[in-house]
Amino acid sequence: MNISLVHNDAVSSIVKIVVEKKDYEPQVEKQLRQYRQKANIPGFRKGMVPLGMVRHLYGKHVLTEEVNKCLSENLYKYIHNNDINILGEPLPNETKQKPIDFDTQEDFEFYYDIALSPRIDIALDQHDELTYYKINADDTTVQKQIDSYCKNYGSYDEAEDIEAPDLVSGVLSELDENNTPKEDGIVMADAELMPEYFKNDDERAKFIGAKKNDVIIFNPDKACNGSAADLALLLKTDKENATEIKSDFSFEVQKITRYRQAELGRELFDKILGDNVVKTEEEFREKVKLSLTEQMKLESEYKFLIDLRAFLIKKAENVTFADNILKRWLLTNKENTPEKLDKNFPKLIDNLKFTIAKNQIIRENDLKVADADIENAAKEITKIQFIRYGMLFLPDHVVEEYAKDLLKQEDMVEEITERALQDKLVDWIKNQIKIETKEITHEEFVKLPA
Repeated sequence: MNISLVHNDAVSSIVKIVVEKKDYEPQVEKQLRQYRQKANIPGFRKGMVPLGMVRHLYGKHVLTEEVNKCLSENLYKYIHNNDINILGEPLPNETKQKPIDFDTQEDFEFYYDIALSPRIDIALDQHDELTYYKINADDTTVQKQIDSYCKNYGSYDEAEDIEAPDLVSGVLSELDENNTPKEDGIVMADAELMPEYFKNDDERAKFIGAKKNDVIIFNPDKACNGSAADLALLLKTDKENATEIKSDFSFEVQKITRYRQAELGRELFDKILGDNVVKTEEEFREKVKLSLTEQMKLESEYKFLIDLRAFLIKKAENVTFADNILKRWLLTNKENTPEKLDKNFPKLIDNLKFTIAKNQIIRENDLKVADADIENAAKEITKIQFIRYGMLFLPDHVVEEYAKDLLKQEDMVEEITERALQDKLVDWIKNQIKIETKEITHEEFVKLPA
């Protein structure tokens, strides 16, 4: 087999492969003999069909299969052995490739287009500068977090009279024009509502101050300000039926449930931090501040990574790609259409620039991760997962146990290793360029451009 490479330009090449009879014939003969052993043809005992008949029946199919198999194996072997860094997959050339006739040809020529990964000139020094935004957990942010704890760790108590935010349970009955229960009207024995969500002030006011066993006459349609969706939710019906319901209803109050926020004290401290971790409000505020600082550090690191990505893409702004080959390859995916591809292609090129630049830095500077790096990355991922569920205060031993469990999951190990390598990359770049640390509040941070 003869394989050669012709460079079109810096980012694309053509691979020419000549498959000769000697390359595939032994495998074709082997496959035909196997077909002969299995062939079930009337008039012949199994395994006794003449080889010539087997060749006539299956020869072209076997030949096609073996040539394509030989072609594919040697194409990718050639790319690997010659360390050719390609993007996407090789594609049949649309101009040089001649029609193949498996009936008459013994030798075959194939031409493939390949898109090459370009090299990016990444010269980093102290003239390059990025900003690292260090978020301060100021008093306002700490108080917001404490207010959130008080709200989330509250309790439900039964109340004597209705306030707007209360959950009111009772019997809801549709009335006729005489304010008596409507025959075949809607009756809900387990109705629940919250006056706070009424969109009409007058209808809401009818509930405020009412007590258990009081009967309130109100109009649900007006309370929902004519919203069929809200009315359907209140009356547990569909939107179509809700549009026809304009009647007044009676509501017999059976239960008033009020949510009370937790008080700032030892009971709340223990629920959030664990028993006897802190004893005073001052200690609690300091713990909250430390936890928020850790959480905000994750946000700072993520923002820095986003800015670093944009920085590396900027470094590669003059790099070109074999756009035509890449687009042809992407369109082999049936989910892509020319319209979608035209819209998303610039983003895809940016992703390629970042990935190539990142991998090039890692390779040229021999950045590697050790087991300890992977373990630390697993801990960071664990913390992030718990933070998303609002769990900011986790003992170290809990984090370590969950991290160990993550590393037992094969599908997670690759992701965690990639995270560890990314951390190595970020640290390396921080040491090469100038980093300006800017301290800001969280309120200022969220206003930064994405």
